[in-house]
Amino acid sequence: MDMFLAFLYAFLVGGTICAIGQLIILKTKITPTRVLVLFVSIGVLLGAAQAFAPMRETVGAGITVPIVGFGGLLAEGVIKAVREDGFIGIFTGGITATAAGIAVAITIALLVALVARSKSKQ
Repeated sequence: MDMFLAFLYAFLVGGTICAIGQLIILKTKITPTRVLVLFVSIGVLLGAAQAFAPMRETVGAGITVPIVGFGGLLAEGVIKAVREDGFIGIFTGGITATAAGIAVAITIALLVALVARSKSKQ
């Protein structure tokens, strides 16, 4: 039953976040890029307020998989690095915390670019 609840929370929270983003795009003149920046910024604010970790424990993938999770991970990485390394952690913490995800995204993008052919618009 615990696994069912984990999936349910992930679906409901992640789906709600995505639905909010889609509604913002459809009902306003805000571009998808700005919605992306907004969600990353919300994640950073949640991480900086130390609210992201409890949310992650409660809803799991529902909060970490959408782009909000990237922002939260950035903030948590900076906070941890500042505690360990001091001032330099402001610059290194976010990159260290998100390096694996960034590397995977770049690698997959490269593989897709090698396999797929782009078509020019006419």
